[in-house]
Amino acid sequence: MKHETFADLGVSEVVVSELAKRGIAAPFAVQKLVIPDVLAGHDVLAQSPTGSGKTLAFGVPLVERLKDSDARPSALVLAPTRELALQIVEDLRPLAHARALSIAAVYGGAGIVKQARLASRAHILVATPGRLLDLIERRDVSLAQIRVLVLDEADRMLDMGFRPVVDRIVKMTAPKRQTMLFSATLEGEVGKIAKAYTTNPRSHAHAHSAERKGDVEHRFVTVTHDGKVARLVSELGADERGLTLVFVRTKRGADRLVKRLASSSVRAVAMHGDKSQGQRERALANFEAGVVDTLVATDVAARGIDVAGITHVINYDIPATREDYVHRIGRTARAGASGVGVTLVAHDQTRELAGMIRELGLDRELALAGISSGAPQRSAGGSAGGRTPGGPKRPHRGPRRSNTANPTGQRAGGSSRGSAQRRTRAR
Repeated sequence: MKHETFADLGVSEVVVSELAKRGIAAPFAVQKLVIPDVLAGHDVLAQSPTGSGKTLAFGVPLVERLKDSDARPSALVLAPTRELALQIVEDLRPLAHARALSIAAVYGGAGIVKQARLASRAHILVATPGRLLDLIERRDVSLAQIRVLVLDEADRMLDMGFRPVVDRIVKMTAPKRQTMLFSATLEGEVGKIAKAYTTNPRSHAHAHSAERKGDVEHRFVTVTHDGKVARLVSELGADERGLTLVFVRTKRGADRLVKRLASSSVRAVAMHGDKSQGQRERALANFEAGVVDTLVATDVAARGIDVAGITHVINYDIPATREDYVHRIGRTARAGASGVGVTLVAHDQTRELAGMIRELGLDRELALAGISSGAPQRSAGGSAGGRTPGGPKRPHRGPRRSNTANPTGQRAGGSSRGSAQRRTRAR
């Protein structure tokens, strides 16, 4: 049977109706794969990228599996960041209420007493590992009656060092629980915890479907350290630019960059872990609404951001790993749209970046930027793809296409004027 609607997947009429009110009629591919298995009571492992619809993939069957008479809490969703935890609750609250279920988020940086009260009343608890452990140690929350456990973005939780805490939390839940684990990868350490936490799981590996993929133009720009801000200001002045996410490595760097942009008459807001929850929520709301079209964020703070309409992602600081590059650039080109990923590379960082990016099959873009895995090279004019800082804008030119295949399944091609760019499928 081909599942074309949520009803076909076995979802109840009341939840289907609530989804319809939100304009959600047809399930995405990952939802078609996961929902029937969860409703049937199986453990599930799902390799699925951000933006694929995974929240409803676990959220819809989660609310279906619970009753209002169940213990509180009966279900636990672990998330790596408070932004993601809040986003999950926002997405699932209408569905939970339609089934007479309560849902609450607990996370660091907010009053623990109020969160403890909300957590004790919730059928579904969405939590960051550290704050949840705090509540457990205060005896505000017990996990003894957790029947359904979800680990969302498990790979990122491990990256952030949560493995010992997550192990402790999982051991506190009921042995016969149902477990779902979602991750961008199911290899390595994630694969080990997946095996440890689940019993005879159904596994699904899902990439964005063709209609959900977007084209990303990758560009690498070599700069001097002193010229980075000027180059960023130039990139932010592009006529075709919409909402732009700028990545930096440190919280202090984010605040400093916002001030330096302000001195160049560019308005931006910063989002990182030292901001209060209210400040973070306001920054994200203003960004999503377009009140401020440039958001400067650290990797951890940006993890929960799933904003439609981001046209540009700019790596002001180069990413630490290949995975970070993929996660960063994946914030643009959602739902079939196109996007631009720009990485500013200081001349003494070219070797480090090349070793990271070549594994993604972006050799041509690096070469066009004058970057090789050998000695750092300076490209003519100091940039790859367009303008020199403060200089006149060159007309935007689309890339040439070629049928050359590469191991990543991406399409190769360069543009005129030696621009280091190519459109490749967003991950």
